[in-house]
Amino acid sequence: MKVFLFILTNNIIPIFALIALGFLISRKFDLNINTLSKLIFYIFSPCFIFVNLYKTSVPLEMMKVMAIAVMILGANMLIAALLSKLRGYSEGLKNAFANSIMFYNSANIGIPLITLVFSSEPFIVNGEMPYLSIALTVQIMVLVVQNISTHTIGLINAGKADTQWKDSFVKAMKMPIIYAILLAFVCKALPYDLTRLPVWSSLNYAGDALVPVSLITLGIQLMRTPIELRNIDVYLSCFIRLLVGPVLAVIFIYMLRVDGIIAHTLVISSAVPSSVNSALIAVEYDNHPDFASQAVVASTLLSAVSLAFVIYMARVLFPVV
Repeated sequence: MKVFLFILTNNIIPIFALIALGFLISRKFDLNINTLSKLIFYIFSPCFIFVNLYKTSVPLEMMKVMAIAVMILGANMLIAALLSKLRGYSEGLKNAFANSIMFYNSANIGIPLITLVFSSEPFIVNGEMPYLSIALTVQIMVLVVQNISTHTIGLINAGKADTQWKDSFVKAMKMPIIYAILLAFVCKALPYDLTRLPVWSSLNYAGDALVPVSLITLGIQLMRTPIELRNIDVYLSCFIRLLVGPVLAVIFIYMLRVDGIIAHTLVISSAVPSSVNSALIAVEYDNHPDFASQAVVASTLLSAVSLAFVIYMARVLFPVV
């Protein structure tokens, strides 16, 4: 119980404090969530990805991380297709359901969660945080897979109900985050240190804004989303996202023989709630936005408990210290 309470107070509550701030400020002011989402999509996310990918060394072991992230994505896609057929979902709801379990908050909850977990006890050794760097590298690799797939498969999924897949693909290709990822890898190969440029500080500032603005935006979204307590499809989405996700991660981790800090991080990363972007995409395409928003709200609230459990189990299954 002590470990559970420690995880809850030191890893979970700080994240939900910012979400609560967005919730409360939305009650006082009429904030434009579309404007905030545009800032996240077109400025903060691309800058965050570019800066962190450029600065992060990517060892060959990280290829396994990306492979596991892709395998989890594919498994969730198959699960969504099977359940959608069994429950007789329409094309639009099928795709909204798939997005809600395939795409998760690897940035605005994943990054701060991993940072908090590996910068607190028992991962502090002699006053230092030796595991934080590799854990963040793992999370960034997951984030790359999630961002590329969200802004391609996710957008195509959301638009398939009302538009041709080619039109959805063209719109997906207009999202800057994909080019930020490609540009980061190109720049890493250049014989010049971009961190010496005056504009580097600007990129850093914009990237640092992603986590707080995203969490506050999520709080605003929670304030404006009606909760339908009897919607079984929402609870089904939450169950798969929060509990089946980590189980899939453990299976693929053992399959690829990953262990230690990398395995530990992957399990935690796979258990975060549905992505805010999946709800924003649903709103953008008018593809069952109520269901998508409710899935984000419910999974976020339920994750306050499920994440503490998964973090504890990660320590048991893949002990680091």
